[in-house]
Amino acid sequence: MSPVRLGLFSTTVAFYLAIVVAVLGTTWLVQLDWQVMLFRPYKQWPTIHGFLDAFVVLGQRGPTAVLVAAWLGWRSWRQRTLRPLLALGFALLLLNASVGAVKIGLGRLGPHYATEIGSAELWAGGDIFPSGHTANAVVTWGILAYLATTPRARRWLSVVAAVFALGVGATTVYLGTHWVSDVLLGWAAGLLILLGLPWCEPAIARVEATVLALRDRFSTAGSPHPGASSPAASPAAQPMPARQPLVGARLPAQDSGNGTRAGLPRTADEARSAASSRS
Repeated sequence: MSPVRLGLFSTTVAFYLAIVVAVLGTTWLVQLDWQVMLFRPYKQWPTIHGFLDAFVVLGQRGPTAVLVAAWLGWRSWRQRTLRPLLALGFALLLLNASVGAVKIGLGRLGPHYATEIGSAELWAGGDIFPSGHTANAVVTWGILAYLATTPRARRWLSVVAAVFALGVGATTVYLGTHWVSDVLLGWAAGLLILLGLPWCEPAIARVEATVLALRDRFSTAGSPHPGASSPAASPAAQPMPARQPLVGARLPAQDSGNGTRAGLPRTADEARSAASSRS
């Protein structure tokens, strides 16, 4: 990992911990959460509600994972490597494990289910902190930039991923499904996955080598051994030997010179009798 990436990773970890501590301590960040929630943005700008209700789907794990996996699957087939699909699988696995553990551990309720104004709504059986939509948008769209093969493609895909991630996070706040602090932590959680993914590259390479070795083993298991002899040809396919003349068989008749045709003798006795009759 480069020093720049390591510095970004360390900064993101510090930001992540600061958000968690601020929510646990019910600080000014929780007050900001309540101010935005009571402002009810979806009531202030109702005309864009329909569009944003559809736009937030870009952060749902199911549709985005299928879409991105289809694209990376085509790339894997074209480049004859499993790395793009395996990188996506590792990223989603880390995302589900890390975000899911914090969600369940803190148990925060969302704005629509809050019970006490000014409270952080922690350990109340919820699963809203951090925002899964936001973190998923960062990872699924950011993985395209991570796997880009040219600097230009990486720059453009980074811009697209940033727009989708920022847009999805802001949309969840507009719709009232997440607190502001949920979104901030979701951005940090997704970014940590992308920044830490290079540490998973050796494991990705080992898994790819194992899968390809198993594929080669199964593909050669059904084929005949190179030294094995081919099955014997059937009798019908064997060439017929040349016909040999039968011993003592009478040959076709030949002209004897007196207008008659005489056949050659079949046996030695017949030959002797024929000679005595001529004499």
